[in-house]
Amino acid sequence: MSKENKVAERIRSYREKLGLGVAELASKSGVDEKVISSIEAGEVIPALGVLTKLSRALGQRLGTFMDDQFKPDPIITRAADLDSAAVRRTGSNALGYSSYSLALGKPDRHMDPFRIEFDAKGVDMASSHEGEELIICIAGEVELTYGTEKFVLSPGDTAYYNSVVTHGLKAVGGKPASIYGIVFMPL
Repeated sequence: MSKENKVAERIRSYREKLGLGVAELASKSGVDEKVISSIEAGEVIPALGVLTKLSRALGQRLGTFMDDQFKPDPIITRAADLDSAAVRRTGSNALGYSSYSLALGKPDRHMDPFRIEFDAKGVDMASSHEGEELIICIAGEVELTYGTEKFVLSPGDTAYYNSVVTHGLKAVGGKPASIYGIVFMPL
């Protein structure tokens, strides 16, 4: 099945799951009814702007319709996979951490869960964005910078915060650290 047909099939599938007719989706999205019918028939490849309007109207993230990988629920990540080199990639990025998505193959996700490994001498790169995050420290110690405050998390400690506030994470104590991080960004 071509990528274009996957897009058409996914749009139709989500529209039907919501019990919407083509006319209702057109009204909700602002995309012409004939265009939607042509997209669902596989006759037209939607432009990114059109696909964005449709994904918002269907309550899905854009990746739902664009991701090539798909696995049926539930997405299971085995502990053995998390202890493998897939997480501890050779030569972490310049910021001193590597990550492993815990949602590979789930394009209709609303959260992005990760296992993140920090090098002992990582860099605290602060950022901010829409949404919320949950951090669960599982090994070592991690310093969370949140605005102007700093907090040290030990194994078992958690932090839940609004991501619009500038924040950053790094290992402290001269040892590597590991966390589970879950990021939610609203549609």
